[in-house]
Formats: sequence, structure tokens, C-alpha cells
Amino acid sequence: MPFGAQIDQDKTRFALFARDVQNLRAIVADKPHAMRAKPGGWHELELAEAGGGTRYIYELNENLRAPDPASRYQPDGVHKPSAVIDPRAFEWKDDEWRGRPWAEAVIIEVHAGTATPEGTFVALAEKLEHWRDVGITAIELMPLSDCPGRRNWGYDGVAHFAPNASYGTPDDLKRLIDRAHSLGMMILIDVVYNHFGPSGNYLHAFAKSFFTERHRTPWGGGLAFDEERAVRDFFLHNALYWLEEFNADGLRFDAVHVIADDSANHILVEIAESIRKTLPDRHLHLILENEENEAKWLERDKSGKPRHYTAQWNDDVHHCWHVLMTGESEGYYADYLDRTIERLGRGLAEGFVFQGESMRVREGKPRGQPSAHLPPTAFVTHVQNHDQIGNRAFGERLSALTSPEKLALAHAGVILSPQIPMLFMGEEWSASAPFQFFVDFSEDAELSKAVR
Repeated sequence: MPFGAQIDQDKTRFALFARDVQNLRAIVADKPHAMRAKPGGWHELELAEAGGGTRYIYELNENLRAPDPASRYQPDGVHKPSAVIDPRAFEWKDDEWRGRPWAEAVIIEVHAGTATPEGTFVALAEKLEHWRDVGITAIELMPLSDCPGRRNWGYDGVAHFAPNASYGTPDDLKRLIDRAHSLGMMILIDVVYNHFGPSGNYLHAFAKSFFTERHRTPWGGGLAFDEERAVRDFFLHNALYWLEEFNADGLRFDAVHVIADDSANHILVEIAESIRKTLPDRHLHLILENEENEAKWLERDKSGKPRHYTAQWNDDVHHCWHVLMTGESEGYYADYLDRTIERLGRGLAEGFVFQGESMRVREGKPRGQPSAHLPPTAFVTHVQNHDQIGNRAFGERLSALTSPEKLALAHAGVILSPQIPMLFMGEEWSASAPFQFFVDFSEDAELSKAVR
């Protein structure tokens, strides 16, 4: 991995991309060390006796201290020093594990901080047998990248290589995954490659070229995938990192429709090709969230294997079920009110409901690409997920919005569909607790006010 603090035999190499910084120092175990400038905006330092657990932070231009953007662990939060992690120290017990075929996937989406009263990886490992006995074969964890505060959905991540310290240590996460594999269960991790959170992102100070105003996102300027090679490498290696260092069985890529890249080889293609080339002997599953319904990412080769991505969340089918159960018509639900049963049938048979047709919510603009040629397993079907519950003002689950009979019918539709079924945590026993949006920006009063 070109980034971060990496142990190599008896030395630790600290590597940082900081194109805009001249006098860069690494403060390692409270001792300052000048870093060596290298071509292309890189800076490096090699030290002996800086093994696992050593704290370090970077000093920029003598007026700012910032943690490592590629830190593997932030024990005291994303504004404090990083910690060196030795991945060789953990003893895996899953050497024979190669994953499970995608056709065997029955997924439950889980938020590590709220799935148990303790809100930790350790506690979550104790709950795995419950889901195994329900029939779940894959746990999809909402994003783990560390972010400010004690709680967060995970989509405000700024330390993309550091599992959220609120949930435990990197080794705690490895124990969770090791335990899942011993029970025959896969672990999928949600990753966010379309933006950084609004607090704790120091990459602007290291290298403004990491971001670009040529591409805009709902969260501000886009990532410079088509301008700066280091940006591509950062996320490419992040994807490999979760699969190699943590033995995860796949990734769910958040909102790829806002990842802009005008280069000849789109970053989504490069990530998928690199994963499949690097780890060819494992069952690895790459799942998309893509509002644009682009079938091109889901194409199969002659043998039926995914060329790039395994499947996509089928929001169209969700919207049909939701309208049938609740009668709600706000926002995008308006486009599913007429011919709802017919639309649901198309979604179950062909994948996307909208395959190039216009939508009222998009002011008549078309949405989607033809998808009937794709296998049903190219789609993940569900009637609840974190977005559809948590983006409601009161975070109500479907059990509070519809009758038990209608909900049972929808669940039968999900489980018996030829598509890959997914539940949201607690859905398997009709949990009544709401799941509302939450963050903790208590250290930044203005940001907290803005979010409210």
C-alpha cells in the first residue's frame, strides 16, 4: 500500500501524499522527524522501533498538526494522532475460507453501533448465531470509516482506512469477521467513495489537488479521479485493503452515480478489475447503489460471471412495494403510483422498472438502461434499508406504516424472488424501534446547527 504507516520487518515506513506542503515533519512518539520529499508530491520517512501501537501525527508548515489520511486506527478520534497497526499480529483462523457463491446470499444490513446495546464489534460477534439461525448468509455492515464523534451512520467518514474506534479496535473487527466465517457467513462492507465528511478531512491541507470543482456533488467539490493519480490509488487500495487485510467478502459502493470521472478508464472499472485480478480465487461480491440504473456496470462475460460488479440494490422494486403497502406518494414514489402491480412485475422479471423511460420527479428526463438481459442475481431486492427508514422524519419502520398482512406479503415477495434478498436489522422480528438519522458533531457548534 503506497499510503500510510507500513511495517516492513524491523522498520516502519511513513508515506504521505502532500503536494502542497514544503516543510513536513512526522511527530512519532512525541519526537519530530523531517520527512524526505519525493517526486510527485510524496513524502516518506523510515524509522526503526515504531512498531504496532506507536502514535504519530503530521506537522504541516509548522502551524498545523493533522492525523494520517490513510491511518489504520484513530484511537482518540479523527482529530488526534494516528496509531501504527501491525497486520501480522492478528492470527486468522479462517485460512480455508474462500467465501460463498453469490447465489447463496441472503443479506441483512447492519449498523455496528446500534445492532446491540453495547454498539461494538465484540458484541456484534455474539449476535451472529441469531442471524445464522434465521437463515442469513451475509452481513452487510454500514460504513466503518472513522468519523467525528461517538455516533454516526458512517457516511461522514474521513479516515477511510481506520475502522471506527467507537466500535472497537481493528483486531476486534477482524475477530468479528473471523467468527462470521466460522459460522459460514459472509461479511460485506459499505464503502463511500463519492465524498468525505464535513469534519476531520485534512486532505485539503495536504493536497488541494485531491479535489476538483470541475465535478460537483451534493456535498461540494468532487474527487479528482481524472486529474490526480494519487486520488485513484487512494481509493483503489482502500477497496483492496478491506478485502485483503480484513478478509471481507465484498463491498457495497455508496451512491456511485455521483462519482464523476472523465478519464478513459473509469475509476469504478479500475477498482473492479484490480480486485478480480488481485484476488481471483475467492468469492468476492461487489454491490452498487446507483440511482441512474446503469446496466453497463452489471454486464456478464460468456461464462456468466460479472465483468465488473456483481449486483445493484433494486430501489425500483422497493418503491413499488412501498407504494402498495403504504399508499405514499411523496417525492419519487409519485412515479410508481400508476400501474404499480405492472411495474413491480417488470422489476421482478427484468431488474429495473425504469429502463430509459422519463420520470416526473426528474422533470421528464429519462432514467435507466435496458436490464432484461441480466440475470435476476444482478439485483438485490428489499422492502427496507437504512435510507428508506432513516431518511423519514421519524424513522418509522414498515411495521408502523402498514398492516401485518401486507408486510407479510411483501416479505414473501422478497424471500421468494429470484433476486438476492436483503433485510434491514430488526426486520426479521419486526422491531418497533425507529432508525432515525444521527450524527455527533458536538465539537463543532456551527456544523451541528447546520445539520439540524
